Amino acid sequence: MLVLFSHSHVPSFNLAAEEYLFSTQEEYLFLYVNEPCVIIGYNQAVVNEVDLDFCIENDIRVIRRLSGGGAVYHDLGNLNYCFISNKTEAPLSADFLLPVTHGLYQLDIPVEIGKRKDLWLPDGHKVSGTASHVSKGRELHHGTLLYESNLEHLQRSLNPEKRNLIAKATASVPSPVKNISSFLKEQKKNVFPFQEFVKRFTDESMRYYEVGELTLFSTADIADIEALQRNKYSQREWNYKM
Repeated sequence: MLVLFSHSHVPSFNLAAEEYLFSTQEEYLFLYVNEPCVIIGYNQAVVNEVDLDFCIENDIRVIRRLSGGGAVYHDLGNLNYCFISNKTEAPLSADFLLPVTHGLYQLDIPVEIGKRKDLWLPDGHKVSGTASHVSKGRELHHGTLLYESNLEHLQRSLNPEKRNLIAKATASVPSPVKNISSFLKEQKKNVFPFQEFVKRFTDESMRYYEVGELTLFSTADIADIEALQRNKYSQREWNYKM
């Protein structure tokens, strides 16, 4: 398993990077932090999931991802993880989350894996939702880690006026959420600045996989990712196709 941390905060670049890495034969843990955006599932309708007026007013981009599942909010207080590997014969399970739960436990953050392959704090709040994509002998599982996100923007950007305008689209399942930093503060535990949390989580992930150094994108990788970014993830035809 190679561990790769994105140099970019641009959502369209990082989603293009996921698809690019998925098209290779290597196995990755890809970590990244996005600027404020709403990421919607492949089979979702933007008008069902997103308050577009609020997003426009607050410069929150809407990007469609490769995987299914529900809509999520990303910002600069949210760490995203993506596991990409060759498909095994075993049925899909939540085992891909074990490295995440291990890393969080090492940081004194107790979480439990929920029924929907998500992560919950002991007080009944969700801190991570996930989605998956399986194709051509490869599988991708990605998710969020709410650390110090703007929860007001999260709630308002994912609160459309009419949630069921397009009936055939996949609907999100809302859950009560909380920032990990708020939980740590309530428990009188050490609250790291976000960048330190990211570094510590990355370090724990590298230890888990016995990786000595981060993998970097090559110049050729970046050129291919940017081409996919321009031709797909920056295009209205892709992001607003439903």
